[in-house]
Amino acid sequence: MKVYKFESSDKGQITYRDKKRYLWLASMVYPLVAVSGIGLYMATGSEWSFLAPLVFIYGVSTLFDAIFGVDENNPPEELVPQLEEDRYYRWLTYFTVPIHYAVLFALAIFVGTQSVSLLSVLALAITGGIYSGLGLVTAHELGHKKSRLERNLAKIVQAVPAYGHFCLEHNRGHHRDVATPEDPATSRMGESIYQFVRREIPGAFKRGWKLENDRLERTGKNVWSFDNEILQSYAITAVVQLALIASFGWIMVLFLAVHNFWAWWQLTSANYIEHYGLLRKKEASGRYERCQPYHSWNANHVFSNILLFHLERHSDHHAHPVRRYQCLRDFPDLPSLPTGYFGMFVAAYIPPLWYRIMDKRLMALPHVAGDLDNVNVQPGKLEALLARYPKQTEVSDTLFHQAEAVAA
Repeated sequence: MKVYKFESSDKGQITYRDKKRYLWLASMVYPLVAVSGIGLYMATGSEWSFLAPLVFIYGVSTLFDAIFGVDENNPPEELVPQLEEDRYYRWLTYFTVPIHYAVLFALAIFVGTQSVSLLSVLALAITGGIYSGLGLVTAHELGHKKSRLERNLAKIVQAVPAYGHFCLEHNRGHHRDVATPEDPATSRMGESIYQFVRREIPGAFKRGWKLENDRLERTGKNVWSFDNEILQSYAITAVVQLALIASFGWIMVLFLAVHNFWAWWQLTSANYIEHYGLLRKKEASGRYERCQPYHSWNANHVFSNILLFHLERHSDHHAHPVRRYQCLRDFPDLPSLPTGYFGMFVAAYIPPLWYRIMDKRLMALPHVAGDLDNVNVQPGKLEALLARYPKQTEVSDTLFHQAEAVAA
């Protein structure tokens, strides 16, 4: 296993081995699980086989998170530049892009050429959508980087689930407005995921389009031109999906519509759990305080993180957006999810269960200190929440200083 070394004048030689170096291959091959149902069907002849990838993502992954636990290890800061320059980690993200296309084509060809029930077509479309949603995880990692190659690959992979505005809107909009009432991609305390999705999907598209329109206007270019980065990605989507419809007929319209929506739903699910109820304070200038690690919910669960390019170390990501996945850090006393993303998705789909798990965690955070004034609350829910969490007259100095320590 590769050893990174650094000679420090005050610490001597510092060495580091990334114990997850080869485990990150799982992030690259994980989308292939989507076609496992087809393999099982070919072996058994049972259409129940098409549910296998869904059982894996929501059941097995959550179980493995519990079995393998968490990893709070951080690379030494002195070695982060070396770790970031190790191109092995980049190549994993590069190779993941064609894998997402291969999975989409494999599922589409099967649906277009095999005689299976309508319910099986829907199961395959949902499966494909869930795993194409992982393409937005890949786009997320690539789209935050400065190189033209990585940004172009992000545009290409986000075209798989027909979400061409994602990287632009996420980088320029969500990261600017995160953990504020202005952000359609930040969920509020008391807001169910089913309320959130009606605000998040259209809100993200509108914000992304406005941001790109404003950028093009500043350069004297027309928004309806190929200089529009959103249209570039959607053009790829149009070519790919129209070709599939032309090749396999109208069954592809149903398949792709369900596939695309379920991929969007995966992004909605992630956005919902990542910042639930968290709020940045508005300063006297009218601007919001700088985003800190405690403005995102974090998870260190080993199994789901190695499947998602460390997406669950979301706190460090929002504080340092260009930091590469292998270098993301854990911090003490962060807002922490009780399990990995896939288990939390299931909880979010059952709102009473979600509120039972998360509301008390939210109110117990050091920087919240039981005070709803420090929480991003769903309009119309404040009175009911005040009945459960009466307004605090004082915030303890101890809790305040704990929050400040996390920020530092």
